[in-house]
Amino acid sequence: MRSRGVKAAPRAKFSGRPWPVTFKNITAEAGLSAPVIYGEEYVKRYIFEANGPGIAFYDYDHDGWLDIFVPSGTRLQGFPPGQEPTNRLYHNNRNGTFADVTEKAGLKCTGWCTGVCVGDYDNDGRDDLFLTYYGQNVLYHNNGDGTFTDVTSKAGLVESRPRYSTGCTFVDYDRDGRLDLFVARYIDLDISKTPVGGANRFCQYRGVSVNCGPLGLAKETCSLYHNNGDGTFTEVSEKAGILKSGPRWSLGAIAFDYNNDGWPDVFVACDSSPNLLFRNNHDGTFTETGTESGCGLSGDGQEQANMGIALGDYDADGWFDLYLTHFSDDVPALYHSVKGEFFDDVTYAAGLAVNTKYVCWGVDFADLDNDGWLDLFEVTGTVYPEVEKVYKDYPYRTQRVVYRSLQNGAFEEVSDLCGPAVMEQHSSRGCAFGDFNNDGNVDALIFNMSEPPSLLQNVNASGNHWLSVKCLGTKSNRSGIGARVTVEAGGRRQIREVLSGSSYLSQSDLRQHFGLGTARKADMVEVRWLSGQVDRVNNVDADEFVTIEESRGIVKQG
Repeated sequence: MRSRGVKAAPRAKFSGRPWPVTFKNITAEAGLSAPVIYGEEYVKRYIFEANGPGIAFYDYDHDGWLDIFVPSGTRLQGFPPGQEPTNRLYHNNRNGTFADVTEKAGLKCTGWCTGVCVGDYDNDGRDDLFLTYYGQNVLYHNNGDGTFTDVTSKAGLVESRPRYSTGCTFVDYDRDGRLDLFVARYIDLDISKTPVGGANRFCQYRGVSVNCGPLGLAKETCSLYHNNGDGTFTEVSEKAGILKSGPRWSLGAIAFDYNNDGWPDVFVACDSSPNLLFRNNHDGTFTETGTESGCGLSGDGQEQANMGIALGDYDADGWFDLYLTHFSDDVPALYHSVKGEFFDDVTYAAGLAVNTKYVCWGVDFADLDNDGWLDLFEVTGTVYPEVEKVYKDYPYRTQRVVYRSLQNGAFEEVSDLCGPAVMEQHSSRGCAFGDFNNDGNVDALIFNMSEPPSLLQNVNASGNHWLSVKCLGTKSNRSGIGARVTVEAGGRRQIREVLSGSSYLSQSDLRQHFGLGTARKADMVEVRWLSGQVDRVNNVDADEFVTIEESRGIVKQG
């Protein structure tokens, strides 16, 4: 990963505004006690051991309560029979605790799982689960009875060789009502031919032998799979123009409509190579426009170690912006959309260049205090546990970072005001966001290397109001993925889009959360579906979860 040696910008004077949000670590009491195995704890011989996976908030049984999926790795030396690590599915007991239902669900699997995304690919009313791997990706069909079936082979998604897949997103790119699948890939990796730590200059950090790459290792290509409507997929990467951009070191992937033309586009965060922005041409093909659109490189034209992706209209101008996390000794990137025509790097102007000491991963825009403005939450942790043994100023475990919106296009860090849970030291990777206890506040779920995950409950004392919107497609895909949700309340207009996959290789709540500030109702809620259908409802009470079905309006409220 690329470190550019950038120094942190000076911090602006603190605003002095009260910050009403603290986070409480309830991991142990929630029953999430199983540590995650992802390679050896203090030695990482290959890059896939060091990078780790995402994590997911996933309401697999559609009971209105978020469940948790935690990917797992393994170790190169293997495990005794019966002791192999596995991915885990935890069912929400609706009382602040979770039950491990992995075996019952049929999801026990040992391997190097990396990314997770969900979507109802067969429109049977149940969100299915797709997992990327270093090895073979897996598609699990949700049977609707708490169990899953591995349909990878049946669906035509078996690879001819092991590949290092990373970010994934279900996306109905041709708007035919069926979810297609986009998969990012990182490195064309064969460990039998890959050098181990210290072998060359790409396998050292500060003079210490570490895992090699990505510099010095072969780039990979992304893939697009078209949903045939019969439970199978056909790869259309070349036909759709995905391969024209050539190979990259691709990590995160996200599908959203960046230019507001009603067609989903795809953005890919690339490590130490230019990011990819695939613009939808409305005819089954894409044109890659990342660099010319201004989001392929930094504002000064440099490649960065892009990893996690946050999507949100942070300044409420009606256009989606992008925030990308990076390696240490570099600043993140806030790409402001200029009316969907191009992106402008406003990282410094927004006050977000003040931290350069962390390696940052999972991230998202989320309205943590429900004031109607999007804040930022990101997790950190280095990839080189070996370096800490030599240089104590380079810890393997580091804190989380929180920025609050100043409501003027700028942010300020409030990490130390968020309580001990945010300041805890972990080597984290994926991070998902959602309201797991249905109290109207956005909580955080974090993957930690060689430890149990962290479940951080948002304790919000602001008293602000909120609204949560779930989308159910009929002519459009049943999961509502790609639907644009607009809420008008208190004289302001906010937008969200239903996403499959975001952050760092993670899946967040498919419900769309809106902070309403002091407004006790939403004057208008609008859903623009991929079919072109637009549904609007007026005077929706605040502090409720509503379900909007395509062409029917609100079908559930409470």
